[in-house]
Amino acid sequence: MVREANQCAGGRDRWTEAGLGRGHLRAGKMAQRLALRRLLALGRRPLPLGSRQLVPQGLSSRAFGGSAIRCSAFNVQDGGDFQERVVNSPKPVVVDFHAQWCGPCKILGPRLEKMVAKQEGKVVMAKVDIDDHTDLAIEYEVSAVPTVLAMKNGDVVDKFVGIKDEDQLEAFLKKLIGA
Repeated sequence: MVREANQCAGGRDRWTEAGLGRGHLRAGKMAQRLALRRLLALGRRPLPLGSRQLVPQGLSSRAFGGSAIRCSAFNVQDGGDFQERVVNSPKPVVVDFHAQWCGPCKILGPRLEKMVAKQEGKVVMAKVDIDDHTDLAIEYEVSAVPTVLAMKNGDVVDKFVGIKDEDQLEAFLKKLIGA
């Protein structure tokens, strides 16, 4: 049954047609698994480099796991994610509508993330790519990028379009937090 599904129209096996026997296919998968195991094992221990180690100071040698640094910004995945993490958020949320091709967005994004991180968890930042989530951009009447919304309890309480300097961003965030 399986053999029939893998046959070409001429009756020959597809893997044979491609110049690959089943043994080559299995060996390739085994090599991938072995490489993945080795890569994951590296995360558990530092690499020896003579007297130096390839683990930055102050960081755990665990490559995959919990982090001491808490991220205050996230990328919105879909409408449901936006509803859950932005609209239903107990904290105030700054929503950055941006695009990959937008020059001003590339300047404002990191600047805004830095300012949100300074607020020490009082506010979170959601990043929405308008090319991936046009429905959200339309729903929130985004006509230019970058557009930044301030949301509290699911409602838009403030908004700006374009680049702002750090002082203006700080005032925007303080107003949102209510400090």
